Amino acid sequence: MAKVEHQARRDKVEHPGREERAARGVGARARALPASHAGWSPAPDRPDPVALIEEQNARRDQDLVPVRHGRMMASPFTFYRGAAKIMAVDLASTPTSGLEVQLCGDAHLSNFGVYGSPERSLVFDINDFDETLPGPFEYDVKRLAASLTVAASNNGFTPAQAFEITKACVTSYRESMAEFAAMRTLDIWYAHLSEDELRQGVMQATAAVKDKEKAKKKAKGKGKGKEKGEEKGELTAKEAKKIEKRFEKNAAKARSRDSLQALAKLTEVVGGTHRIVSVPPVIVPARDLEATYGIAPELMEEIIFKQFREYRDTLPLDRRHLLEHFEVVDWARKVVGVGSVGTRAFIALLQGADETDPLFLQIKEATSSVLEGPGRKSRFRQAGERVVQGQRLMQATSDIFLGWSKGYEDGRFFYWRQLRDMKGSAVVEQMPVAAMTYYGRTCGWTLARAHARSGDPVAIAAYLGTDDTFDSAITDFSRRYAEQNERDYLEFTAAIEASRIEAVQGV
Repeated sequence: MAKVEHQARRDKVEHPGREERAARGVGARARALPASHAGWSPAPDRPDPVALIEEQNARRDQDLVPVRHGRMMASPFTFYRGAAKIMAVDLASTPTSGLEVQLCGDAHLSNFGVYGSPERSLVFDINDFDETLPGPFEYDVKRLAASLTVAASNNGFTPAQAFEITKACVTSYRESMAEFAAMRTLDIWYAHLSEDELRQGVMQATAAVKDKEKAKKKAKGKGKGKEKGEEKGELTAKEAKKIEKRFEKNAAKARSRDSLQALAKLTEVVGGTHRIVSVPPVIVPARDLEATYGIAPELMEEIIFKQFREYRDTLPLDRRHLLEHFEVVDWARKVVGVGSVGTRAFIALLQGADETDPLFLQIKEATSSVLEGPGRKSRFRQAGERVVQGQRLMQATSDIFLGWSKGYEDGRFFYWRQLRDMKGSAVVEQMPVAAMTYYGRTCGWTLARAHARSGDPVAIAAYLGTDDTFDSAITDFSRRYAEQNERDYLEFTAAIEASRIEAVQGV
């Protein structure tokens, strides 16, 4: 009896009222005022950024490390995408309020996008969780905000435009968190951004532009020339129409990205059977991997089937039952992303009733989060489970085939998901000012909702306050960090030119 009572006390969950939670948020200002996030500068003992990248390369497939470098060197923005480790080190010494959430860990602009819900509708959400870990909510906000400043500069926008874009995103996060703080708990959990809501937002934003241009033309009579004081780079009605068309095109493209489309693009028929095509080094089928890993094909097949069975056992009963209708037909190593290049990533072709009933799964290696360190460890010993559980906490709706397995070698772990599940992402490099502003605000809302699910929105909203102090401070941090990212990028490209590290571009 005593043992039962002890367990009950240990498992007790506290339920403070709204006033107490808000007081906690206000009290967190004693640890770090919202304004304290401004004025960032690199630490005097800041590690060599190239050395941090080399450190990450040690456990990666060495034939792919130059590909990773080549993708990162394309621009300061692609470098930023691959430099999550560098920023994690920098963030460790920044002020935090002590209000923790489940972090994405790499919440940059390109790690948001659309994908298919189990109900087969498109939803917009964070879509990369390789670095997920509980931690200070400010880390994700700073990672996202700085990515906007870097991307804006990369697109040739003025410093003033980059400032407004970044601040709009942070303001959206703060205002959205206040809305979530006032909502019922279940309403927060069910909140999501659907394709129709995205479309409505795009149409409202572009309609305002077109109405503004009509008013200007009417005022100027003939509608020719440029009014004095009109901002350079201001969106025109013609450009607004292009944004609307691009949205519909991207949505249609996302809906078409499924296993049938992957079957047509990634396989060939040999002897009446589909098999994954060879496009080295991006796609290397299992039949060609012996030279890479030194494992005989027979043993390689045994390994993948063992991992598949282990993965299947991590699924809920209904999903496991569904997956048992499919069998593995072929698999291959496939290079993906920027920062994750070199970590082991594979695709598996499964077949259901016949060859017209395919399912493609992606198997990605899960390493320790870049946020992990002496004072911050994952509660999960299995890094694949860390990724999956973090994703389920943050996303409004997740892939039905999310699961994990242990690798063949000690210390290697993987997570599994569908390869193409109506996934789509915006091309950041093609965004005009207004489009990036809208996209940034959308990402700000999405990140706030993800944090509200796992953290305390009432406390965070109280900490953020109702004025723009936090917004301005984070925007200042973003400007300073974007400048540091530029310096790191130049060091990185100089290391390539000096043959300290090797890079292969165009892959």
